[in-house]
Amino acid sequence: MKKRMCTVVMILAVALIAVAPMMAGSAIVGSVAGSMNATIGGQALVPNTTVFSGDSLQVREGAAVVAVGRGSRLVFGRATEASFLREGTDVTVLLGQGNVSLYQGQAGVSLRVKVGTVTVAPTGGFKTLGEVAMVNGAVVVTAKEGKLRVESADRRTAVDVVKGKTITLQARGARAPQPQGGGAGVGGSTALQVASVGASGVSAVMGGIAISRAGDARDAAAAANSTAANAVDAANDATAAAEAAGEAANAAGCALDTIVPDVDGASPYVPPAGFSCP
Repeated sequence: MKKRMCTVVMILAVALIAVAPMMAGSAIVGSVAGSMNATIGGQALVPNTTVFSGDSLQVREGAAVVAVGRGSRLVFGRATEASFLREGTDVTVLLGQGNVSLYQGQAGVSLRVKVGTVTVAPTGGFKTLGEVAMVNGAVVVTAKEGKLRVESADRRTAVDVVKGKTITLQARGARAPQPQGGGAGVGGSTALQVASVGASGVSAVMGGIAISRAGDARDAAAAANSTAANAVDAANDATAAAEAAGEAANAAGCALDTIVPDVDGASPYVPPAGFSCP
């Protein structure tokens, strides 16, 4: 009996070990607050889709907003690829390409973005709004609100990026991050076209959607102009046809004078305004 119990315990232990990775992989990261032209695991994103640890996100010409914890947001811009990792209260975005904006409140989960050997995370316990983007092989980090800590993989080199500042660094280099002045090189967030995210995240995703639809709007405007020009041509043709029809009708009326003369000597046909009989 004792031997049988030991066997059962061993089987349960093996089962738990096998299931543990799946349980870890199913940890919930958050839910989709809005998206356009974005997929997870090849499936199109729709609002309220649950995002799990291990999921891979791809954004094409659009944007995606993921709500994390109580009030925190992650906004992914166009041409972005990223995956998620949840460990306890920490949520890490593994950024493969593109850009991500993060907003972290004072409570809830801790957000961080990892690009190659570089990790970016809010610090100081304050509400933080920041942007991380990959541009021409470099990583560009901008702090909009609060403060971001940028660290190397070994944590031997680190720098704090405070509100209004931007740094540019190599993701795989061993050198410490070097601050960049505003407007120099690729340090400006305007040049990066990275969407900012507020507490609700709505304005950011709408901005991303508006940008993604700009090309379609231009095409639609060109088509509308072409249609309007065709309409003007058609109206001109209709006017000319109407004038020709009026002239033909007047000629027929004038001909009536010679065929059916009025008994009083007056013409039986009265031309309309703008017309006269020869």
